[in-house]
Amino acid sequence: MARACVIVLDAVGVGDLPDADRFGTAGSNTLGHVAEAVLGLELPALQQLGLGNVLPLAGCPPRADAPAVWGRLAERSLGMDTTAGHWEMMGIITERPFPTFPDGFPQELLDRFSEATGRGVIGNVAASGTEIIERLGEQHQRTGDWIVYTSADSVFQVAAHEQTVPLEELYAACRTARELLVGDLAVGRVIARPFEGAPGSFARTPRRHDFSLLPPRPNHLQRMRAAGVTVHGVGKISDIFAGQDVDSSSPTESNGQGIARTIARLRDSQDGDLVFTNLVETDMIWGHRNDPAGFADCLREFDEELPRLMAALRHGDLLVLTSDHGCDPTTASTDHSREYGLLLAHIVGRPASGRRHDGDTFADIGATVQRHLVGSHDPDLPGTPVI
Repeated sequence: MARACVIVLDAVGVGDLPDADRFGTAGSNTLGHVAEAVLGLELPALQQLGLGNVLPLAGCPPRADAPAVWGRLAERSLGMDTTAGHWEMMGIITERPFPTFPDGFPQELLDRFSEATGRGVIGNVAASGTEIIERLGEQHQRTGDWIVYTSADSVFQVAAHEQTVPLEELYAACRTARELLVGDLAVGRVIARPFEGAPGSFARTPRRHDFSLLPPRPNHLQRMRAAGVTVHGVGKISDIFAGQDVDSSSPTESNGQGIARTIARLRDSQDGDLVFTNLVETDMIWGHRNDPAGFADCLREFDEELPRLMAALRHGDLLVLTSDHGCDPTTASTDHSREYGLLLAHIVGRPASGRRHDGDTFADIGATVQRHLVGSHDPDLPGTPVI
């Protein structure tokens, strides 16, 4: 029996969805605009798989002999964030958007959070994470108060300096917030945002941790595990699914580490296993900071490692490269964008006769993996196998 590896290139959107104007992000095209901004992408390994066939891409022309199924997947969920995107890949359609708080969270909630954690709260605004720690970091160090903030996404973010608040205390506070954020306050994720440094040079550390809502069942991940598939999460996959239906987790602090741990999992995993990886730097470091050159460099670093990753695959293994939303670094916004998800799906040893697939849901990913590993997909769940 073969294996499967799904790698999510976080925020590598491939063009506006038709309803992007409803989300305030019309005009975004993360991958296309990055390619234009750097006067062409040099991604030979991805190009060989068929990246240039997905959409017109400066520096990355199409290949008629690409051995993958390529295309774009439309998101049916009402969102443009990590949780909704990954959940939909596994057959969970978020029909009711997660709540957002552009004007801050209710004071009653913050009072309960302060009482439960023993610290005050400052901030309570929608803000860039790097901007708010620079603005409030010194006050936080002086008072010990939590920096609480949000964004255009459904998130409750808690920032704390690692020398002011022990890391485990920050994580515990986020678990407390997760318990409080229910009902109409049930945001998709609570995120611990540790930082370090001195005033004027504060910097976030890689020790963030996400606390997601429990994903609804049934879903493709659950059904695969019930059929005997072992699921290995790399990066923040376990966080996104709140630890549910993920057998082992390998958290990471960088894309390089994520790629290395994905390769290690592929070398150690058994027939029928799924390695599910999120590579976050295109989103967290470059997309949100509006840095197209850094974004392009990050893609190039992945492309350089892709041959080594593919060498760890065995005959008959399935590789899927995809994305969960956009985060166009060439627009004025630093937030996510409502875009199509990337699709590149390749089975090792399959003759080089690729084709296009444009799907109406990210759940085509889960359906494809389920059929590949189990022999059939669940017709009661969203998604159509693409290969």
